[in-house]
Amino acid sequence: MTLLRDISITNSNGIILSTKKRKVFLDPEKPPDSGLSFVSHAHLDHIHSSFDGKRVIASAETVRLAKERGFNINNYSEEDEDIETFDAGHILGSRAILIDNSIFYTGDFALRPRAFLGSGKATKCDVLIMETTFGSPEYVFPPVAKVLEQTNRLIAEMFSKGVPVVLMGYPLGKSQILSHYFSFWDPVYVCESIAKMNSAHTELGVSLGTNFKKYEEAKEKGLLNRKPWVLLSPLMSGRSRFVKELKEEYGAVSVAFSGWACRPGYKNAMNVDYAFPISDHCDFNELLQLVKQCSPKKVITVHGQNETFATFLQKQGYDAQSSSALHTSMTDFIHED
Repeated sequence: MTLLRDISITNSNGIILSTKKRKVFLDPEKPPDSGLSFVSHAHLDHIHSSFDGKRVIASAETVRLAKERGFNINNYSEEDEDIETFDAGHILGSRAILIDNSIFYTGDFALRPRAFLGSGKATKCDVLIMETTFGSPEYVFPPVAKVLEQTNRLIAEMFSKGVPVVLMGYPLGKSQILSHYFSFWDPVYVCESIAKMNSAHTELGVSLGTNFKKYEEAKEKGLLNRKPWVLLSPLMSGRSRFVKELKEEYGAVSVAFSGWACRPGYKNAMNVDYAFPISDHCDFNELLQLVKQCSPKKVITVHGQNETFATFLQKQGYDAQSSSALHTSMTDFIHED
């Protein structure tokens, strides 16, 4: 028998895992004073401003993408003693982590292959600490191929009318997926923040296509007056000045891509013309599939619909708790080797 003590969950600095061997900070919100940090990926809510040479577990891709965003991770390694990482399928370089061959922390995770990203890799474990962004039954995503068909049909219809189309997704992750899927349209313009991330992906060996032109340069040269065109833009409300100007000056149609588009009111809340559910996270059914693949004795749910999903798992016979229900710690969890 092996005794694991103190899985501590704090509101101030993410998840802190303490075992007899080490203390590991899982996606800390600020630099810890000691111990080892694990940075699952390069989204801004998972990296912080200064690691100051402290030891970090992260992928080389995460380190490169973080640097592009102004965050330097110098003292890093991809694995450590009794620590193994797995492709999380979320964005390029995203990782899940297995600690002491017992505790599996997913970070943000996706089982559904998309574009150049494969399915996240799960592993058997005793304790599963999993993100549950879409942990409610109403969040079941359609097949990616169906969304692509709908989007390409929409673009074709708009192009036949001379109407430009703005495709919106997060600058890191979603926008590279959109770049990969829609690069064959001509012309395709990209905003500066997306162009930087696309360039970094190209450096890391990911082919996104070559048919991209910078939006800012195209606007300065008056090229946007030659309609139609596709623009890849960061996800933002249709009430933003940027989207309003695109609609007023060029008659553009706005399209948002997000897992939240499963909600009937999402399109109206975002004030966009169209919204399609493509996500870099598991949907509800895929979260259940992930639990089954890991076959854990204990499940801890974090983020998003964590309480809803933990309650559902309990009804299915799992020993599950949300991070909020744990308050400060879970002690004396005994498992078999």
